[in-house]
Amino acid sequence: MSHYIYSFTFCCLFLCCGLGDAFAQRERDEFPTLKNFKGLQFKSNDSTIYMNFRFRMQNRLGAYTVDGDDLGIREFDARIRRLRMRVDGYLYSPKLSYTIQLSFTRSDQDVDDTGIANIVRDAVIFYNFTPNFYIAFGVNKLPGNRQRVNSSGQLQFADRSIVNAAMNIDRDFGLKAYYKHKIGGKAIYHLKGAISTGEGRVANNTDNGLAYTVRGELLPFGAFTDDGDYSEGDLMREAKPKLSVGAGYSKNNRTTRSGGQTGYYLYEPVTLQTYFADAILKYNGWAYQAEYIKRSTDQSLTYNEEGDMKYVFNGQGLNQQISYLFKSDYELAARYSWLAPGESIRSFQQKTEILEMGITKYIHQHRIKVQFNANYQVKQGALALDSKGNRWGGVFQVELGI
Repeated sequence: MSHYIYSFTFCCLFLCCGLGDAFAQRERDEFPTLKNFKGLQFKSNDSTIYMNFRFRMQNRLGAYTVDGDDLGIREFDARIRRLRMRVDGYLYSPKLSYTIQLSFTRSDQDVDDTGIANIVRDAVIFYNFTPNFYIAFGVNKLPGNRQRVNSSGQLQFADRSIVNAAMNIDRDFGLKAYYKHKIGGKAIYHLKGAISTGEGRVANNTDNGLAYTVRGELLPFGAFTDDGDYSEGDLMREAKPKLSVGAGYSKNNRTTRSGGQTGYYLYEPVTLQTYFADAILKYNGWAYQAEYIKRSTDQSLTYNEEGDMKYVFNGQGLNQQISYLFKSDYELAARYSWLAPGESIRSFQQKTEILEMGITKYIHQHRIKVQFNANYQVKQGALALDSKGNRWGGVFQVELGI
């Protein structure tokens, strides 16, 4: 039996690689990909059951120097950063849809933080009451900061910013609701909310503390082409300026993990509050985005009976990116990020800034691309090359998927 399963999987991958029309719609993690998708798909004769299959992988080679003035290699980063399989579809009616996403690399499975190899990234059921209002039940991304809700397959740098890494609210099990509506002729607003366990995707049970998340967005000039407000870089070369401004708040009561839904387990439960605001602007190949996140907690340090300590990250950060896409589909991008820890944890965390440049060749939009990023990390605001903690880094990454 296993022989037939392996053969079927191989055939699916072979067919996926050969279907050039599979790039008709951008991936968006807030809802399933059902429209205009021409890749590997199955539909019953009566059209009551529909499924489409996708995969993507990111192969990476990176290196980091010893110091800012010592260009010797301190460490290499050579690995398959992501390898994922995704299934979207509906059962009996397009109103009842689902997304399943599985991961097959260590960094995608929470192994290092939890000791559990969890391959499930998304397992969520959607129900559309109207074209503008739907709910989701299961595990998927919370409506948090924009860069986190962005699929990792829609990024213009190899990784998200250090601000996102420290304070995003990631995925969680729960109930989410999404609503959008027009104001006047063009303007659109989005309202999003969630009630979830607060323990992330690895939790089998939870305590009596839940997480509550709300987010709102305003698109004053109308919708972006092909959902481009959740895709980095202006690959659609918007003919008119398009802007989306968003803000939100999340409160995670009595979480047992250092980042709420992510991170290592703490010795005591804590309550986290996360505030986020962001914006993205695109026009004629230019793209600019900014994101601010702030996190506070009722208890920064947790202890066990032996006196061992684990801390919770709190503080604030700002990330900014600007880019231009040439007609040859080469893109130049620059990013500046700073992350400042709260006073209670400055013995363990330093203020960090990263200046980064990126060159990307889009072969088939975000689905097939080659990326090279170079960055300079600055600690405690000291730009000097010989300042302690400063270093250079570089990443070469190839993304392939449908």
